[in-house]
Amino acid sequence: MPTTAAPSGPAGGTPQPALANEPLPKLTRADGEPIRALVVDDEPELADLMRRGLEMTGWDVRTANDGFAALRTAREFVPDVLVLDVMMPGMDGVELLHKLRTIYPDVPALFLTAKDAVTDKVTGLQAGGDDYVTKPFSMKEVLLRLHRVVQRSGITAPQSALLQVGDLTLNKDTKEVRREGTDISLTGTEFELLKFLMENPRHVLSKSRILDRVWNYDFGGQSNIVELYISYLRKKVDADRPPMIHTVRGSGYVIKPAP
Repeated sequence: MPTTAAPSGPAGGTPQPALANEPLPKLTRADGEPIRALVVDDEPELADLMRRGLEMTGWDVRTANDGFAALRTAREFVPDVLVLDVMMPGMDGVELLHKLRTIYPDVPALFLTAKDAVTDKVTGLQAGGDDYVTKPFSMKEVLLRLHRVVQRSGITAPQSALLQVGDLTLNKDTKEVRREGTDISLTGTEFELLKFLMENPRHVLSKSRILDRVWNYDFGGQSNIVELYISYLRKKVDADRPPMIHTVRGSGYVIKPAP
């Protein structure tokens, strides 16, 4: 498509990412890692412009120029937020979002499109988009909107020591854990495992990621240590209550509010 983001660099030169006059808030994931954004646009220059703009805010960014490449990238990258061009050949942004949501049901998405009709915006939002920007756009607007989408999603680092998922709370400073107001006593390793799960609510964490973060080294294939400690947590956190800790067969573990 010929439509591009509005240039913000010198006339006739390469467009440069335009940031807001005031610095954007520094956002990280709850576990301290950079926000992961997947940008999908069939215009490589525009996708690269978005990548550079987001990397300037400290995010980890991957790009793809079609829906099929985006699906492959998403499976290994595990994005926290999506930036999707609506009009792409082969697989448009709406279809791509439907497919990505079967893998990551809660990942937020911002649509980019050259269309400006109200019905097209409604279609994008009804398809599950969290926001919508019409081309040509300013990078300042897109970056601000993306920051708001991410802040609303609940994936960013909390402003206090308290983590909460449903009726379960964990205080990182005092080491207190409660569910429905009842104290739960955990060992040091159990606490670190639960904290990592609660820092990534609704995100499936693989055994290898858990081993790396909680135990800080590879057990040489002895990933059953993760299964063992997950079972310990379940006996304490989920005992006689609706379960919050779930196994995703072949993928890992996830914590989410009980229904």
